[in-house]
Amino acid sequence: MKYLAAYLLLAQSGKEATVQTITEVLTSVGIEVDASRIEALLKSVEGKTIEELVAEGNTKLASVPAAGASAGASSAAAGASSEAAAEEKEESAAEESDDDMGFGLFD
Repeated sequence: MKYLAAYLLLAQSGKEATVQTITEVLTSVGIEVDASRIEALLKSVEGKTIEELVAEGNTKLASVPAAGASAGASSAAAGASSEAAAEEKEESAAEESDDDMGFGLFD
């Protein structure tokens, strides 16, 4: 992701993204660089515009499930655990009100 971010920064600034320029951007903020990963990135984006890359990324993100695979099963368990938590909260609130006996901290 850091290599892609550096690539996009260079593209937005109008500079050519090469192994050397991406390395300069990343090392300027203290990130160690793997030149082979930069070369792989440059091969994968070769001949594509930023707009095409963003559109391709959006289609990939659209297929990612947002709630997870077991959302139905976990929602029932969450409902039961939230009821138990509410009961505990009520009990602890009653106990706390007895502890101060009407005196404030700075009275």
